[in-house]
Amino acid sequence: MDEPGRGEVGGPERAGERRLHPVTPLRRAWAPIAVVAGIAFHDLRQAQHWVEGLTVGTGLLIVGIAIPAAGLYGFLTWWVTHFAVTDTELRIRTGLLFRRTAHIRLDRLQAVDVTQPLLARFVGVAKLKLDVIGTNDKDELAYLGEKEARALRAELLARAAGFAPEDAAEVGEAPVRELVRVQPRILAVSLLLTGGTWGALFAALVVPPVVWWLSGSPWVAIATALPFLGGMWAASAGRFIGEYDWTVAESPDGLRLDHGLLDRAHETVPPGRVQTVRIVEPLLWRRRGWVRVELDVAGSSNNVLLPVAERAVAERVIARVLPGVDLGALAFSPSPGRAARWCVPLWWKGYGLAADATVFAARHGRVCRRVEVVPHAKVQSVRLTQGPWERRRGLADVHVDTGANKTVTARLREAGEAAALLAEQADRSRTGRAEARPDRWMA
Repeated sequence: MDEPGRGEVGGPERAGERRLHPVTPLRRAWAPIAVVAGIAFHDLRQAQHWVEGLTVGTGLLIVGIAIPAAGLYGFLTWWVTHFAVTDTELRIRTGLLFRRTAHIRLDRLQAVDVTQPLLARFVGVAKLKLDVIGTNDKDELAYLGEKEARALRAELLARAAGFAPEDAAEVGEAPVRELVRVQPRILAVSLLLTGGTWGALFAALVVPPVVWWLSGSPWVAIATALPFLGGMWAASAGRFIGEYDWTVAESPDGLRLDHGLLDRAHETVPPGRVQTVRIVEPLLWRRRGWVRVELDVAGSSNNVLLPVAERAVAERVIARVLPGVDLGALAFSPSPGRAARWCVPLWWKGYGLAADATVFAARHGRVCRRVEVVPHAKVQSVRLTQGPWERRRGLADVHVDTGANKTVTARLREAGEAAALLAEQADRSRTGRAEARPDRWMA
């Protein structure tokens, strides 16, 4: 069965088709080399034994054959790949041995992102990634010339917004107004004040020596240290590189997110597709009034709206994603202390609930405080659950499920309040969906 917005056919049309940028074969030539390297890595001992048996002449002959063969493969896969924009769809035709044609309906597009890896920036090319409603995988066009990629992105968004095909190509890039830019110094300080960075460093310094002492093998200790070092890199330098110069701008086709020190990404938060907004407040950020804003978008991999910002700035940006929502006006009611402290000692104080005419919000966490906000229109289902300790104390949890396969939970509410909340939230969700504005660009 075809995925929504896509299709497979055997005889694609060829009118108006275009090829990718001529540097694309260089990217695709690495595919067979990567396959051989993966096979060798899978059985290192056998690969080492095979390499040791090679003579210099045989090795040079293999290299002399492998490089042209990889180049030929890259050229042929580029030669058979075409794309075309029709009145209703983007069609991508590819496949060297097995032909595949993907039909991406323009009315199902929810985001078109432009990304530029480091080498692509030097060459002046870019990759176009397409988010389609109802699919988990992204189709992509890699690579296009940078100007061509931006022009094609603008045309696809214009057609998705309902512009006539003869007008879409002339619309151009939508105007952009910058809302906030995260300074590199503030980003660096925020990462230093994050517990995950220091936790990974502590584990990398303490656990490997203990493993070495117990096993007597330095290689086992090194293998143990690698995951911790990788986690420390991802939580500190890796995140700094990826979130460097983070800029949020507003345009008719959604919020634009531009970021990256080495690989530059230009992403879009599509309007009306945000299911959940999450405000994260680590312990060491609270004195400075900083928060991190994350979000869940149905069918999209975008999950960060702001890596770090002052709360007032974050609330202004969130108001652009969730129109009509005033987070500062939400009044959270805590869990009933006398009963809740027996279920979750100490941590129960971090739980809270707020619900008004537009959103359902739940708070949890003492060391790292998190507030999750769901618009009523995005609620798919509401559930009430009770564990044995909760039944004994007359408590219950209320779960709100969203379209992004995420759940927001209001924990440890009085059972009567939870039952009433369940019915009220079901009514609010029906009303919210009926009154929700259409999810269209440039509308």
